Amino acid sequence: MPERRTAELHEAVKRRLEERNIRYTRGRRSVVTALVRIEGPESTAELHRRMRGVPLSSLYRNLVVLDEAGVVQKHHDADGLARYELAEWLTGHHHHVVCVDCGTVEDVSLSDEDEEMIGRLARQIAERAGYRETGHNIEVEGVCPSCQHD
Repeated sequence: MPERRTAELHEAVKRRLEERNIRYTRGRRSVVTALVRIEGPESTAELHRRMRGVPLSSLYRNLVVLDEAGVVQKHHDADGLARYELAEWLTGHHHHVVCVDCGTVEDVSLSDEDEEMIGRLARQIAERAGYRETGHNIEVEGVCPSCQHD
């Protein structure tokens, strides 16, 4: 992400937290910076490895605060492992592909035409169940290129 866009993102996060009377501490800023650099949701352990020198307990506390403020979005994989990424209001709408062998998760953006088609399908599914659709997330499972060669 370009430096200017990253600065704008940090400013947006700061405003969001201030609206909720939460300080944008150095620790929270470092979590957001790490999440800016990833290509898909990561587990706390993966983020901890990426953020050398940050105590795991501090990382957990900051993720909880950022999640409650709507800055990060938590996803659970099929095994129940929580993975985190920046919320879509910061990064834009996207979907995920998940490797069933190694657990890698990657972001995938679709064309406007494909997104429109999926949106129609999501509304139909919700209506059939008696729901009013408010959004959708798609996770496609498969085997990543690295695991295909093992």
